[in-house]
Amino acid sequence: MAQLTDIFTDHIRRCPVIAILRGITPDEILPVGHALMECGINVIEIPLNSPEPFESINRLSADLGDGAIIGAGTVLRVQDVEAVQAAGGQLVVSPNTDPKVIAATVAAGMISVPGYFTPTEAFAAIHAGAHAIKLFPAEAASPSVVKAQRAVLPTGLPLFIVGGVQANEAREWLSAGASGFGLGGALYRPGYSPKQVRDAALQFLASLPVQVRT
Repeated sequence: MAQLTDIFTDHIRRCPVIAILRGITPDEILPVGHALMECGINVIEIPLNSPEPFESINRLSADLGDGAIIGAGTVLRVQDVEAVQAAGGQLVVSPNTDPKVIAATVAAGMISVPGYFTPTEAFAAIHAGAHAIKLFPAEAASPSVVKAQRAVLPTGLPLFIVGGVQANEAREWLSAGASGFGLGGALYRPGYSPKQVRDAALQFLASLPVQVRT
């Protein structure tokens, strides 16, 4: 597991973005996945409320192999953790803090990134074994909230900002202590072509400070 966490940390250090492909289909997943990889985005989640998500996870993880970390988002049940692993996924992302889902993810040897909003939820996630946490929904928070939370959260814990993130806000979130971003609609919406995804990714990455660009 140490090796996978090291790979995850390295990917995020090189490019601090988790791509959220909500609504993507198995037939679209490979060209869109390759478009993201070409931009340097190597951590990709397929939310489980997408069409045939486990098939998409299976196809993308098999195609990209060790070059990326592929997994699922909107994971709400322990049995879904098992299905993600069976599909070849290595990442489990949730919108909430459920210690049972987190513990099951850790026990399966996958990366756990639960959602939180309060310090109580953040520490519950950490105590359950989460490898990173995501502030969700970020629209209801601010960089000043992250700065205050960073004063008490464990040093080095990756913290992602998810929900309505705009490119012109990225620097402020990073300055406050965020480690990176989960990008959904800013990168992909159902029907987007690989070129549209690539262009959106490059536009967002261009807004980041030079030291954290790909």
